[in-house]
Amino acid sequence: MDLTYTDEEEAFRARLREWLTVSLPKLPPKPDPLDWPARRACDTTWQRMLYDAGYAGLHWPEASGGRGATPTQHLIYLEETEKAGAPYVGANFVGLLHAGPTIAAEGTPEQRARWLPPVLRGDEIWCQGFSEPDAGSDLAALRTRAVRDGDDYVVTGSKIWTSHAEVADWCELLVRTEPISAAVPKHRGITWLALPMDAPGVTVRPLRTLAGSAEFAEVFLDEVRVPVANRVGAENDGWRVTMVTLSFERGTAFVGEVVACRRTLARIAAAAKENGSWDDPALRRQLGLLNAQFTALWRLTQWNVSESQRVGGVPGIGGSVFKLRYSHARQELYDTAARVLGPDSLDLDHEWTLDRLSSLSYTIAAGTSQIQRNIVAERILGLPKGR
Repeated sequence: MDLTYTDEEEAFRARLREWLTVSLPKLPPKPDPLDWPARRACDTTWQRMLYDAGYAGLHWPEASGGRGATPTQHLIYLEETEKAGAPYVGANFVGLLHAGPTIAAEGTPEQRARWLPPVLRGDEIWCQGFSEPDAGSDLAALRTRAVRDGDDYVVTGSKIWTSHAEVADWCELLVRTEPISAAVPKHRGITWLALPMDAPGVTVRPLRTLAGSAEFAEVFLDEVRVPVANRVGAENDGWRVTMVTLSFERGTAFVGEVVACRRTLARIAAAAKENGSWDDPALRRQLGLLNAQFTALWRLTQWNVSESQRVGGVPGIGGSVFKLRYSHARQELYDTAARVLGPDSLDLDHEWTLDRLSSLSYTIAAGTSQIQRNIVAERILGLPKGR
C-alpha cells in the first residue's frame, strides 16, 4: 500500500478543510450528553449537512448512494474531521457503520433504495438487536423466535445492550427461524431482519450505565409482526449475513476513534507537562508506548480499509486483530489519563473520567477480547479449536 498522497488527494483534503472551516461554526451548541433525543437531533443535523455537501457515505458504493471514494480519500476524511473536532456518527453509528454497509452488501435493490438514503440523510436512526441476556459472546445461542405467518414473521423474545434503542427508528434484528436440534446446529436457523421500532409489541426499557448515561436498553418483543420483505439475505442464512455485519463493526467502525485517541494522547501529554507529572520517567515511557501503539493501529486501519475495498467492500478477519488491540490500548490510554489527573480522575464531570468508564466496555462490545483471540488463533494462525 502506497502511504504517500497524490496531488488529487491533497486537493480533496484542501476542499474538505475549507468546508469544515465554514460549516462547523454553524452547528448549534452541544446538548447535554445524557439527553439522547437532543443528541439525536444534533447528530442528524450534522449528518444532513454532510449529505448536502456530498460527504455522507463517502466510501459507500455509488450504487448504494455513496460517493465511491477511494480508501485513501476515506482515511483523509477521517483524519481531517477528527482534527477539526467535527462530530462523529453519534446516535446513528449502527445505521452508518453496521446496518447500512450490511444492506449495501447483502440487500436487494429495493431494500437498498428503501433504507440507505434515509440513513445517509440522517432521517432514520438504527439500533442493533443482537445480544440477549443468555446469548452475548455466544451469539449463536440466541433464542428470540420468529415464526413465519403468511407475509410476516411473528417475533417473540428479548434483546439487551441495544444501543440507542430509545431514539431508533429501525433495528437490525437477529432471530431464530429454526429451533436448535441435533440436525440444526446453533449457527444455522438464524435470520437477519429489519425491525420497525414503532411496531406493536415492541417495548424499550433503558439501562443506566456506570457513568450515569442511558444509551443502552433492553428491548422486549411480544408477537411483533415483521414483514418477510424486511429480511436481508435468505431465511436461516442470518449467521453468514451477521458475519458481514460484524466484520464492519470490528474492521472499520472504530477507525475515527483511533484518530480521536491519538488527539487525546497529545492532550494528556500536554496536561502532564502543565501539572509537573511529565517529570516522571515511567509516565513518559507509558506515553511513548501508547503513541507507538496508536500509530501502529492507524497503519493497521489503513491496511484494513484498503483490504476491504480490494475484496468488495467487506472487511476481513484483520478487523479482529485491530479490535483486540484497540480495546486494550483505549483502556490503557484512559488509565494513563487518570494517572495524570490524580484526584481529579474521580470527578464525573471531567470528560476523561467518563471516557475512562466508557473504555471498560470496549473489551466486551462488538465481540469480547476472548472471542477475538479465538478468531485470530483459528482463522489467522490456523490453531485447532479449543474443546
